Amino acid sequence: MPATSFTVNGNAADVAADPDTPLLDVLRNHLGLVGSKFGCGLEQCGTCMVLIDGLPRKSCGVPLSTVAGRSVITIEGLGTPKNPHPLQQAFLDEQAGQCGYCLSGILISAKALLDRNPAPTRREIALALDDNICRCGSHVRILRAVERAAAMMREGAEA
Repeated sequence: MPATSFTVNGNAADVAADPDTPLLDVLRNHLGLVGSKFGCGLEQCGTCMVLIDGLPRKSCGVPLSTVAGRSVITIEGLGTPKNPHPLQQAFLDEQAGQCGYCLSGILISAKALLDRNPAPTRREIALALDDNICRCGSHVRILRAVERAAAMMREGAEA
C-alpha cells in the first residue's frame, strides 16, 4: 500500500493506509494525535474538526487520499500548555468548557474564523460555530471566549 504524504501541524507525515481511511482514524490511530475526537461519525457534530489548508473540515468524513500534499492542523497544532494559543487561553479564562469533549472542534472552527476575520461580531462567531454541537450549555461562555481571543490577538498584532 503506497503512503500518503501530507503535512500535519507543520510536520511531514507519510501514512501507509487505505486511501479511503477517514482522516480522523489516521490522525488518532496512525499518528497518535488524539485531540480530535470521534463524536457521531456522520459529519454532524464537529468534534473531529481540523483545518485543511486553513479551512475547517470534519475529519471523520474526509478520506486520507484527499489530504495528499495538503496541510492539516489539529488542536495539537494550536499551542502548548506552556504557550497556549490565545483561543486556548481565552477558553480557560472564561471557563468556556464543562466536559470538554467538543472543545477541540470548537477551537479549530474559531481559529478558522479569526484567521479570516480578526474582529467578528457575536453573530458571526455563532454562525462560524454552528457546525459544532455542545451539549453542556456553555454557549454564552464559548462566545465570550472567542470574543476575548479576538481582542487578545488584535492587541498582540498591534504590539
